[in-house]
Amino acid sequence: MTKKQVILEGSGIGRVFGEGELAVRALHPTDIQVAAGEVLVIRGPSGSGKTTLLSILGLVLTPSEGEVIINGQPVSGSTDEMAMLRRDCVGFVFQQFNLLPSLSALQNVGLPLLIKGIPRSERAARARAALKLVDLVAKADARPRLLSGGQQQRVAIARALVTDAPVLLCDEPTASLDGVTGKSILATLRRLATNEGRAIVIVTHDDRVLSIADRLINVVDGLAQEAPLSTTDVAGRSDEPHP
Repeated sequence: MTKKQVILEGSGIGRVFGEGELAVRALHPTDIQVAAGEVLVIRGPSGSGKTTLLSILGLVLTPSEGEVIINGQPVSGSTDEMAMLRRDCVGFVFQQFNLLPSLSALQNVGLPLLIKGIPRSERAARARAALKLVDLVAKADARPRLLSGGQQQRVAIARALVTDAPVLLCDEPTASLDGVTGKSILATLRRLATNEGRAIVIVTHDDRVLSIADRLINVVDGLAQEAPLSTTDVAGRSDEPHP
């Protein structure tokens, strides 16, 4: 089997908040790699440091030590560079869908392209293509209030994909969804990794997410360690590309 390209890497990344006697270690130095087509799940209790880890990987937080590497290039940590790389290389999906109620699904998906100054016709075409990736083209003209929770999450995923970002970071993407809808969203994320070659990182408390995981990292008290996946965790998963 050919080794997959590493898209996102953290080399010795850690984070301390505060200084002196008030300093708090949120994340101990951590090495982490995510390859194209891989789903990495980060799991841990509240306050464990997993969100800090995701924020560093997503270039929202600057690490106190170590460096983030995207497509083989170290990130300098400058505000301008981090903002540009967040825009072009990283897509975010959150528990709360954060859709604008006055805009259609298509318009919500196209917002990142509007910010980049993409012309309207190209913006609409790319937004429609992103909706197709999540099987929601039929709802392109619908406002969020007319969409189910699962459909709104699909719109949020399409919005994260519309810039062709190679990395998709998900913070509790199934936590507010019922079992059937959550399973559908997980199937979508697995398909995006397998068929589209996206590197996907999911922070979660939801053990259902393990069913689509290639690798698992547990974070406890700021210590991140890779853990084995059991056959029960991944039961029923297929890694064959979906049509």
